[in-house]
Amino acid sequence: MLKEFKEFAMKGNLVDIAVAFVMGAAFNKVVASFTGGIISPLVGLIFNSDFKDLKYVITEGTADETGKVAGDVAILYGDFMTNVIDFIIVAFVMFMVIKGINKMKKKEEEAHAAPTGPSDNDLLSEIRDLLKK
Repeated sequence: MLKEFKEFAMKGNLVDIAVAFVMGAAFNKVVASFTGGIISPLVGLIFNSDFKDLKYVITEGTADETGKVAGDVAILYGDFMTNVIDFIIVAFVMFMVIKGINKMKKKEEEAHAAPTGPSDNDLLSEIRDLLKK
């Protein structure tokens, strides 16, 4: 059973998927920091607030003695929109990567295509006929 598991774990596809998963997680962090640090402030300029903090307050909470407001019931649409932008960026980049990989695979298949010249049997027949003369 251990041998079978080792064979399964060392298959090329599984290793490729694991590497892609780790790279995707790291790329997601880069995109999240790009969206949170660059896109959100720029869009926030339009709304005169931090984009991630945009929300629709349904009911306001009460202030305690320190002045902190607790218990707001709100729809956090700014945070949701930031996550949607993150998703769109990651999906677009993954689409472009897959498109590039498919294009490279197509070129490899065309390069490995069999030559269109005579087959081995035809060449051997010609050699045999020449030797008979």
